[in-house]
Amino acid sequence: LPGLHVFAIAFALEVSVGKTNTVTALNNSNVLLPCVFTTCIGFQDLVFTWYFNSTELIYHGKIKNKATEPTLIWHNPRVEFVGSTTKKDNNISIVLNNVEFSDAGKYTCHVKNPKERNAQHNATIFLTVVHKMVKTDNTVTLIIVGVVGGLIGLLILFMLIKRVVLFIIKKTQDGKKECLVSSSGNDNTENGLAGSKAEQKAPPKA
Repeated sequence: LPGLHVFAIAFALEVSVGKTNTVTALNNSNVLLPCVFTTCIGFQDLVFTWYFNSTELIYHGKIKNKATEPTLIWHNPRVEFVGSTTKKDNNISIVLNNVEFSDAGKYTCHVKNPKERNAQHNATIFLTVVHKMVKTDNTVTLIIVGVVGGLIGLLILFMLIKRVVLFIIKKTQDGKKECLVSSSGNDNTENGLAGSKAEQKAPPKA
């Protein structure tokens, strides 16, 4: 049983980089690398680190508790902390300034919480760095975008209609279920009352 208890605690700490773990940035731009963490029992002297390609440390911070913002221990001069831990989310996102092609790769956001018996968790983002957009013949692009956009629009509209219809069907079914439950409940009550009336009427007949 103690083993299971520790197992449950280890999974209380979670680190997330959002719905998608891939980010594309233009060369020489600044890019946001998002990261938030959640913990069921709170945190004390929590340590978080950002790594580039698993080994190179680019940001190291510490958070005393929920009432305080992180304190910097060490960072790469081009990395800037932009999160906040006193607001709703425990946001430990960073911005990488003046992105170069050599910055493309894997970025890992790692968190360790002493309050949860040093539970650790991490999440990874893959950064791709691209050249600046090349100008093309706008007429062709606009026609393609228009056609594709129209098709996507129709598809989204179809998906929305389908979802609404399914939602209405589900609600109707839920309604029917509720009706069935309540009517069967009424039947039982009526049967019960009818039975009790019959019993009351029975003695005079006898």
